[in-house]
Amino acid sequence: MQTQVMFYLLEEDAKHEAVAEQSHAHACLQAANFYRQNQRVFIYCADQQTAHQLDELLWAFEPDSFVPHNLPGEGPKNGAAVEISWKPPTNRRAILINLTSTVPHFANQFSHIIDFVPSDETLKQQARERYKGYRQWGFQVDNQTAPQPSQSINAL
Repeated sequence: MQTQVMFYLLEEDAKHEAVAEQSHAHACLQAANFYRQNQRVFIYCADQQTAHQLDELLWAFEPDSFVPHNLPGEGPKNGAAVEISWKPPTNRRAILINLTSTVPHFANQFSHIIDFVPSDETLKQQARERYKGYRQWGFQVDNQTAPQPSQSINAL
């Protein structure tokens, strides 16, 4: 089965949230949506600090609907439904949410990849390079405007 990649175009919002806050909020939204579909998700972060920020954000995300998640070494043996890490995955998962500036070397382990195109020009160019990289791997790549989060998200 061919890996499907969806790039979500992040529009500049009225509150002018920082690019990282906006992509993190959308990553949480996507993780929650896939969790509700009984999919196992891996959120790949550039560094440990970002992973910890996402961990905290998911604790506060949608207070009426908890999304089970963990950082490396936490939780059950095979990890929670959503794993957040700055290291390559150790468990099999279907969905990758990429929050790094490059195509992960392990991207072909996933059937679906979620990536983001921020409105910032420098970051948009990095997203274009990832788009090319995914295509070079033979993945089916598409894009669409990111859905607006229906719930308010407490920015960290």
